[in-house]
Amino acid sequence: MVSVLEALVAGGAATPGPPLGPSLGPLGVNVKAIIDEINKQTAAFKGMQVPVKIIVDDKKQFKIEIGTPPTSALIKKEIGVETGAGKPNEQTIGNLTVKQAIKIARMKKTDTLAKSLKNAVKEVVGSCLPLGVTFEGLKTKEAIIAINNGKFDSDLSESF
Repeated sequence: MVSVLEALVAGGAATPGPPLGPSLGPLGVNVKAIIDEINKQTAAFKGMQVPVKIIVDDKKQFKIEIGTPPTSALIKKEIGVETGAGKPNEQTIGNLTVKQAIKIARMKKTDTLAKSLKNAVKEVVGSCLPLGVTFEGLKTKEAIIAINNGKFDSDLSESF
């Protein structure tokens, strides 16, 4: 029988304590080996909560699938803030550049339904609104209109 454990762990800093240790212990697997592998695979997401799926088979072999953090967490990391604006319609806490939005869109490629880089970037821009973040100095609605009108096509024409 295959056992599947899903959890949110701190990127690069998973421990054998809760939530992983108590759930993995009864499965009879090498908990340290699993924790080490999770930390290796999530090191790039240091300081963020990362969704992790651990699949353990009958022979105690394990497979780890790493998800990507929420888009909002990636935006906050890119602009260097801890939290979003308390009043996003009134406060601006930072500005996301086209290059940063492209980087986030590429990280989220496996989690998006977008078929092009342009549409994936629009999804990222949409996540800026509740955080109080502008995109290239534009508010979210203005940014989406600018993207649709081709203002950033030179950057967004790359393959996805």
